[in-house]
Amino acid sequence: MKRASRWLVAVATTAGIGLAGIGPAAPASAQSAAAPYCGIYWGSLPKTANPHGAGLLTNIRAGQHSCYDRLVFDLDGHAAGYRVQYVDHVQADGSGAPVPLRGGAFLQIIFPATIVDEYGHFSYTAPNPAEAVDVTGWRTFRQVAQAGAFEGQVTIGLGVRARLPYRVFTLDGPGDGSRLVVDVAHQW
Repeated sequence: MKRASRWLVAVATTAGIGLAGIGPAAPASAQSAAAPYCGIYWGSLPKTANPHGAGLLTNIRAGQHSCYDRLVFDLDGHAAGYRVQYVDHVQADGSGAPVPLRGGAFLQIIFPATIVDEYGHFSYTAPNPAEAVDVTGWRTFRQVAQAGAFEGQVTIGLGVRARLPYRVFTLDGPGDGSRLVVDVAHQW
């Protein structure tokens, strides 16, 4: 009986008939298209975490990986909550003016941060806030811009190639510090 079943499946598939006999079998390309790129299931909807502290922003850096580009915010202190989402225009803190960014889509990254700590240290400001991290020639990132710090929050604009899946998370360390991480996939 098993041999007959295997033969029936092979004949039905070769003839272009679905296993249930109701319609044509899906082409091999459609079957493999269901697998996500690099196993990524992140999506592109807004991502938030409730604020639960605020560290001092000490650095912004980025890295390239085989499946995604990564943006990292180093904090001296506990990683705070965040609100990250695709927007039509990233708005500058305080003024609400649009922040010019290169790319086909824009992520607005907002997180609570200490602007000046108890020792008088100021939050990190890149030498050129419009180009906070050099991502020239990267596969997904097009531009990272500091959009300001106002009333205990920092806003960053991230220009990307297109509206792609992304994820956001926090990590403890090194030491008493923490990191806020934003990864954007190279494709769907």
